[in-house]
Amino acid sequence: MITELLMVDWALISISLFNALLLIWLGLTIVLNAERRDWGVRLVTAGFLSGALFFVCHTVIIGHELTIFGSEDLEGWWRTSWYPVLIAPFSWYMVILWYAGFWESQSARLRRLHRPMVWLLTIYIILLTGLLTFTHSLPSYINLTLLDFSDTTAIAGIPLLLLLYPPFALICIVLSLDTVRHPVPSRRMMGDLARQRARPWLFGATVVLLLVVTLVASFIIWLSLYARIYPRTGLMPQLSAVRLVVYVDLFLESLIGVAIALLGQAIVSYEIFTGQTLPRRGFFRQWRGTVLFAWGTAWIVGFALSWQVLPIFSFMLATAVMMVLYAFFGWRTFRHREELIAQLRPFVINPEPGSPPGIMRLDRQTVALFTTICHDVLDTTRAYLIPLGTRVPLAGPPLIYPATLAQPALRITPDLFPSPETIIVALDMARYAGAAWGIPLWNEHGLIGTLLLGPKCNNAVYTREEIEIARASAERILDTLTGEQIAQRLVQIQRRRFAETKVLDLRTRRTLHDDILPELHMTVLQLSALAREEPVISESIQALSHIHHRISDLIHTPTGTFTAHGQNAHLVPALRAMMEDEFAGAFDSVTWHTTPTILELDPLLHEVAYNAIREVVRNAALHGRDDHPDRVLNLMIEVRHEHPGLVITVRDDGVGISFNPPGPPTREANSSVGNGGGLILHSTMLAISGGELSVASPVGGGTQITITLPL
Repeated sequence: MITELLMVDWALISISLFNALLLIWLGLTIVLNAERRDWGVRLVTAGFLSGALFFVCHTVIIGHELTIFGSEDLEGWWRTSWYPVLIAPFSWYMVILWYAGFWESQSARLRRLHRPMVWLLTIYIILLTGLLTFTHSLPSYINLTLLDFSDTTAIAGIPLLLLLYPPFALICIVLSLDTVRHPVPSRRMMGDLARQRARPWLFGATVVLLLVVTLVASFIIWLSLYARIYPRTGLMPQLSAVRLVVYVDLFLESLIGVAIALLGQAIVSYEIFTGQTLPRRGFFRQWRGTVLFAWGTAWIVGFALSWQVLPIFSFMLATAVMMVLYAFFGWRTFRHREELIAQLRPFVINPEPGSPPGIMRLDRQTVALFTTICHDVLDTTRAYLIPLGTRVPLAGPPLIYPATLAQPALRITPDLFPSPETIIVALDMARYAGAAWGIPLWNEHGLIGTLLLGPKCNNAVYTREEIEIARASAERILDTLTGEQIAQRLVQIQRRRFAETKVLDLRTRRTLHDDILPELHMTVLQLSALAREEPVISESIQALSHIHHRISDLIHTPTGTFTAHGQNAHLVPALRAMMEDEFAGAFDSVTWHTTPTILELDPLLHEVAYNAIREVVRNAALHGRDDHPDRVLNLMIEVRHEHPGLVITVRDDGVGISFNPPGPPTREANSSVGNGGGLILHSTMLAISGGELSVASPVGGGTQITITLPL
């Protein structure tokens, strides 16, 4: 052991290993998740991995079973550990310059102050690396433990490398501190915001590193002075002095661990080094899990080394702890999945449980969905969903959150969003009614809309997951609103066609009844007064009589279109009036089974249902007897409440029908029966309205059609 204090040795090894694991994760994560792996990303990765190399060497040295006087086995680790020590301050300075935009900007201040320093420090680091590699400016590990610097190139008793390193490190950290406080505008999307939010973490990490470098410089001076005493006295280093060195080392390790934690927080919260447009929430969860895993692993390994546990026990203990941590991570992953599913549930199910979809509720559903996105997912102060392009006349007015905001007068042009790869753009809040960010919404036909967002309620940054969920949901809302408008317009067109057809039909019937039939009748009478023995006249009278009967039958045949009026949207009275006016005498009997309550439907749904029932009754009247006009034909109409809506059953005892939408229906009779196109049309209209039409052939024969309507 080093200090013979087990808890101190345990902490020394554990913190060193903890720092090494975190630096490895940060370095690899940055290079693997970078948007573009340019030289800056590679520099950051190299800096982190070199720091990890130092702590690996440090852990090997202090974890080795050795006396306080050292071991020749550790000489290679000792010298190797100094390369990352030399590079670390310079790498940190380069990283901060990259963060501040020094390499991509022509800022006069940054160039004037830091450009000469970059060249000077580059020469300085080359000099230090050369001294370490080719000279004896650093004492060997054994000489260090003996505080014997006699074989080392030194000035005033201080090894040359230990004398030149502290000023170099101090200059690098002080310049980094100045740079992090004065970044230049970023060219990257949301880069300025990321820099602004990451600056406190980077500033804190730089201050901690400045404290570390100051303590290292002070410790080197003290160690050099302390080493000059013992050669004169001939004494060996006292255990108390060695413990002091260990305590200083432990304190420096802890400070560096704090700096790593601050740096990691800046990276995972705002992804300033990966180049991503938006930070990712999952990235932060991985960082938190990595910290816990590294902490647990480091302390278990430190316990095994400091307490000299047998290797098999150390292996079993480390394996058990890793499995416990893995189980914990698995549990957290499933919990996160459940939370994500709960968050996405409003986007994939009907907001009104138990109610079928329908055009009468789509507007309410989309407003509820938009409110859920803004409140539960984005936690935004305000939002505007604005259709663009071809969606403007179809999707309706913009959706606004919160609903208390006034309708803004905004002018959004497509050139605001350069390409479909654009995720989010910054906006002028004064120009865009308090919206700070714009999210383009695209489909295969181009730009269909934009989602404008204000700042978050907690003044945080929107994460990539939040924006992707909001973008996909907003595109779905626009598609839903567009589909609703198309469906409603189709319904209106169908209603107009019904009305126009009815007017045309009534005009035709009136013309036939009032004009054509009397003229035909008069012509037949006139011909009848002539000589009937003439074969031509007799044939003409028969032909005209046949035409007269056919026109008369056509006038009394039920029409195929009808629209309900004058019943105040009460379905049952409208149906009774229809049967009395249009189908009187069409059936041998009509039986009614209705609920005592007079039901009132939405006017549009009322008309769709009315015309569907009208088509069903018409089919029964026209085709129920088939080619047997003397066949008895009875009709039963039932209207009843059945949760969650209204069920209407129309049943006849005719020849029956086979109906399989959406393909054309086939009737179990000859070709004189209709092709079922009317039922297909009305079935589609009911489906658009949230209803349903089903056809069955009862055991006793005939046809039973059931229509379900939402209430």
